Amino acid sequence: MKELARGLVEKTSRIKNSYYNSDPTYANAYLWPVLQNLIKARDWPDRRAFDLGCGNGATCGMLCGLGFSVTGIDSSESGIAQAQAAFPNVYTRVGSAYDDLSAIYGTFPLVVSLEVIEHCFHPRAFAKTFLSLIAPGGVGFLSTPYHSYLKNLALAISGRMDRHFTALWDGGHVKFFSVETLNQLLRESGAKEVNFLRVGRFQLLAKSMVAIVKDSN
Repeated sequence: MKELARGLVEKTSRIKNSYYNSDPTYANAYLWPVLQNLIKARDWPDRRAFDLGCGNGATCGMLCGLGFSVTGIDSSESGIAQAQAAFPNVYTRVGSAYDDLSAIYGTFPLVVSLEVIEHCFHPRAFAKTFLSLIAPGGVGFLSTPYHSYLKNLALAISGRMDRHFTALWDGGHVKFFSVETLNQLLRESGAKEVNFLRVGRFQLLAKSMVAIVKDSN
């Protein structure tokens, strides 16, 4: 029954999450600089990266431009079609984040997943896949919209709760993480070192948070 439910979720995701171009999303404007700074701060003798939930491949293309050999997986067939057309030097395929992807593709010094986990009905399975892809000594970069008591209070007072939680967005967000809950999820899934950054706006009302995971294997 659980596998059937996952299959239905994946099927629905492919239908709802349609892509019509390979342009960066609005979130990339404040997430990419943080990721690029992380990359600049380290030496990368092995410049390979994996994008879990790559969508239309925009982040894959950005990483390829930085000299990485990039593999990207997404459940959206239209997203992968856009990625393959726009970024022929990137290896992108339709796939599920709930599969044993490390057994198929191996492990990578850099694993990224931008604004994906909030769409997943099974975040523990997603987190385990994400962590399993990080090579020993590697880094994982995972982002998701930021939530906290103060931010939610600000949303309520400003009358923007409906707009923020996007209940009418087909295939939209189903999980809403705080730093505490995302940290707990990653550590329960095997992460050894997790550090958080809040990005977009000032910290108390940040748009997203980034979990930087090191030495998870």
